[in-house]
Amino acid sequence: MATDTVQGADMDLVLACERRIVNAWPSPATLLIDDWVVRFAGGYSGRANSASPLKPGAELDEDTLALIEELFRSDGLPPCIRLTPLVGEATLAMVKARGYVVRDASFGLIRELDDVVAEIEPDLQIEARPSADWIAGVAARQSGIKSDPEKLAAIVGAVRLPAAFATWLIAGEPVAFGMSVAERGMVEIGSVVVDPAHRGQGLGRRLIGGLMGWARAMECRQAYLQVDQTNAVALRLYGSLGFKQLYAYETRVLDLGA
Repeated sequence: MATDTVQGADMDLVLACERRIVNAWPSPATLLIDDWVVRFAGGYSGRANSASPLKPGAELDEDTLALIEELFRSDGLPPCIRLTPLVGEATLAMVKARGYVVRDASFGLIRELDDVVAEIEPDLQIEARPSADWIAGVAARQSGIKSDPEKLAAIVGAVRLPAAFATWLIAGEPVAFGMSVAERGMVEIGSVVVDPAHRGQGLGRRLIGGLMGWARAMECRQAYLQVDQTNAVALRLYGSLGFKQLYAYETRVLDLGA
């Protein structure tokens, strides 16, 4: 893969990212069950519709796993578990034995921001709240359930931390989008999309650079993000921007009929 790897398993840093993700990408409904956060967003995005561990070695007993499965089923969603490095070994084995199958696999990437200048190019428009145009622009350039602007609005509209909703303009036309959320010295970068007609022009790189510049202005020391392990184009881009792999995880689902 194109990104380097952070040396050693820095579980404190993994935990710092995973806990902040809950606030940076909030679900309309969230439950805390023991050492797990269980989130529901109508099926929009894996992170916002899954159970994730929030403590190193977090375990689930059979009754608690059954409760989580029923909660997802009652919402019309397949039970979904994110198996990050924080999950305990017994739970990892139980989830696999239960018949959960891999839906997708992702990397958590991170970058120090010491060398980033707190500057934003004139063509990058940044708003503190997601406008209707930003939501529509992101939704229109995605497919499947991610093209639903109402479900996206329910998530980004719930952000309560300092945020940057970015739009790259060419002659006044919005052609690329992204967002960042800052919390306690770290910033998440996400929802980066570029209009197909304008790909290959380096706009994604410049937009991400602008979001990192905003993060430095917010006195953040690190930027983190998540990317699908099969997205070779994105991995090359993030690697060239200095992001390194911090951890890998799987998102596993159980069929509704299981």
